[in-house]
Amino acid sequence: MTDAPHTPAGAKPARKTPVRKKPLAARAPATKNTVLTNEHVFITGGTGFVGQALLERLLSSHPDTRMTVLVRGKGSLTGQARLAGLLRKPVFKNWIETVGEDEAHRQFSTRVTAHEGSLGNVGTLPDDIDVVIHSASTVSFDPPIDEAFDTNVGGAHGIYGALLASKSTPHVVHISTAYVGGIRKGIAPEASLTHNVDWRAEYEAAKSARIRVELESRQPEALRAQLTAAKARHGKTGPQAVAGFAEAARTAWVRERLVDYGRTRAESLGWTDVYTLTKAFAERAAEELWAQSGHRLSIVRPSIIESSLHHPFPGWIDGYKVADPLIIAYGRGQLPDFPGLPDSILDVIPVDFVVNAALAVAARDAKPNEPKYYHVSSGASNPLPFHRMYENVNRYFTENPLPDGTGHITVPLWRFPGGVRVENALARREKQAATAERLIEHLPTTPRTRTWLDTVTKGKHGLQKLRAFTELYRAYVQTEIIFDDTNTRALFLSLPDDVQKNEGFDVTEIDWEDYFQKVHFPAVTTLTRAFGKRPAAKERATRALPQRSDVVAIFDLEGTVLESNLVKQYLQLWSGSVPRKRVAHDLGNFAFSLPKYFRAERRDRGEFIRTFMRRYQGFKVSEIQGLVSGSFGRAMLRRALPDALRRVQAHRDAGHRTVLVTGTIDLMVEPFLPYFDEVVAGSMHERNGVLTGFLADPPLVDEARAAWLRHYAAKNGFDLEHSYGYGDSHADLVWLQLLGNPSVVNPDISLYRHAMEKHWNVLDWKRGSATSKPILPMPTNNKRTASDTAAPEAPQSTEGVGQTS
Repeated sequence: MTDAPHTPAGAKPARKTPVRKKPLAARAPATKNTVLTNEHVFITGGTGFVGQALLERLLSSHPDTRMTVLVRGKGSLTGQARLAGLLRKPVFKNWIETVGEDEAHRQFSTRVTAHEGSLGNVGTLPDDIDVVIHSASTVSFDPPIDEAFDTNVGGAHGIYGALLASKSTPHVVHISTAYVGGIRKGIAPEASLTHNVDWRAEYEAAKSARIRVELESRQPEALRAQLTAAKARHGKTGPQAVAGFAEAARTAWVRERLVDYGRTRAESLGWTDVYTLTKAFAERAAEELWAQSGHRLSIVRPSIIESSLHHPFPGWIDGYKVADPLIIAYGRGQLPDFPGLPDSILDVIPVDFVVNAALAVAARDAKPNEPKYYHVSSGASNPLPFHRMYENVNRYFTENPLPDGTGHITVPLWRFPGGVRVENALARREKQAATAERLIEHLPTTPRTRTWLDTVTKGKHGLQKLRAFTELYRAYVQTEIIFDDTNTRALFLSLPDDVQKNEGFDVTEIDWEDYFQKVHFPAVTTLTRAFGKRPAAKERATRALPQRSDVVAIFDLEGTVLESNLVKQYLQLWSGSVPRKRVAHDLGNFAFSLPKYFRAERRDRGEFIRTFMRRYQGFKVSEIQGLVSGSFGRAMLRRALPDALRRVQAHRDAGHRTVLVTGTIDLMVEPFLPYFDEVVAGSMHERNGVLTGFLADPPLVDEARAAWLRHYAAKNGFDLEHSYGYGDSHADLVWLQLLGNPSVVNPDISLYRHAMEKHWNVLDWKRGSATSKPILPMPTNNKRTASDTAAPEAPQSTEGVGQTS
């Protein structure tokens, strides 16, 4: 093993590997049963990380065994189909190459059988099972309390109940965790846990927790708070959208409350989290239900399981495991410091060591009613202090930095200042980020303010991650427990030489520096790059559009196609038509009404349109038409965004139906008729050729536009899942999310935040020179209103759209 890195000042030196009186090379006599031969093995959790490795090892190294795997169907897939699909996993690659693909499928079909069922509904088990390996459990440290109990405790209860009801009397190998002992210090023995908590009573209480929390979440006070928050953030999207956001917030609150129930109950009983609590209760269920009924039970307790050292190949891993989110977050520069104890032992074990130990335990003779316990861990025989793990992570990401889009990430230096100082600094930074976010929300929306929001949001996410990791991992990076591995080492010594060599689990052979630098870190960073292949928004937005005739491209007008709004349009018309003697009066009235318009816009887009359009009372229709065909129309076209018109043309070239939908009135959108296959706008009531100031139809905005879009697609046969939408305002959110390809254009802060959360395209479309204007095709008569939604004939050619003179 290489020399350990320099120990930071003030930290205890890393413990050396203990000197043994008898080296491991001196073999103890082998027991009668040291390897599995022709046993029938029943496996739970076979599709999980450890389960896959168990299945592969049995197939490749124990050729006379046969396996039955508890697996339930998923969607349209049966349990057997899901099981057969495992052969596509990388874990089986080497075995398939060794025996050949046809032979591998033959062996799999004859040796591996799916038992359709679940932990809660196991069904009738075969009567000839020799060994059970129960490895199924929740994969989260911090799930809701009812989910954790249902999977870990209810699952154990279901398995052992089904076994007792069957004619099989197998040796059960129960896969637990080394951390079941709870919050404690010192040596943790390989023995039954010493607690007297009534696991049955706790199970019943946990099962009823969701009912109690759901009732609490439906109290008027709680619902009112959720509605108030939803209206404040999403009021412009419409009442149904607000109700949807409020209900989503209530559901999230229920989950958070149940997570807190689990965390708090575990701590109150002396455990680190609900995961270790329920794993401890699952052990007790195994002891009481199975061992005390006169059956054979062995409990295997692995520590933190990570990628394989040797088999099926170095670095095999199936998704992120316990320590990996922390490792990757550090590599991304998201953890400026961490409240770990530098001299605490981070107990890591490769997955192939766990599998080899579990199968060795399964093959060993076990006595009825005398459970045996095995720690598959490294802390006692090959300790890894937390500071040494940190130094390995720092070294790896310094030599192999992750990219950040503009360069490479520089990882932080941890100084291990202690939990209190890290907590105080974290709370201070959270407060600063919240204040900055509130300030940005009240600034005008520009590319600069969106960049500021990106910076603050990224910082907030980092703080949230640090907070979550601090709470989740504290017990594992501040632990002062050493897991005794006497039984496990004795088991290893009892194995024949060839088994020790090929299926061993001697943790003293692990060179931690070599394992992390050459095996584990490359494996998890490869996963990181695989998970991060989603193209950037700009790349997605510039891809060639697919040729289709069953999709529609919906464009909003103001802020999306046109760099203008209703107020600017009104002022443009007003300036061209108002008599000189009314200028002062109208300007004063307009200025006096601005606060009213501003409040209406903040509350509801439709209310603003109704309120503001009252200003058109008394305008002559003929006068407006004259201005639109003259100076007003030319001004509108000068404010058109060339990028928007190019995008419209790209959709038309791809055979897509292009529709401009706007809350403004039809008189104002005449200049844009030639660009789109269809224009959908509102209209105003008129009397004797004079506008009354009242709309003829409700404004086609927010939820009204969403309802129109659903109706329009159904009536004309458009596929919304593959269709496109472009909007700029938070009020556009509700209809944009109906489309499979939404894009936000120069969005306001609220819509921008949502788009970033949902990974929508974010586009910055700019107006060209103030003197330039697009070359328009000849006008065509394709005007449509909100009440006239039949698909019209396509207009004449629009060659030249988006060009400038």
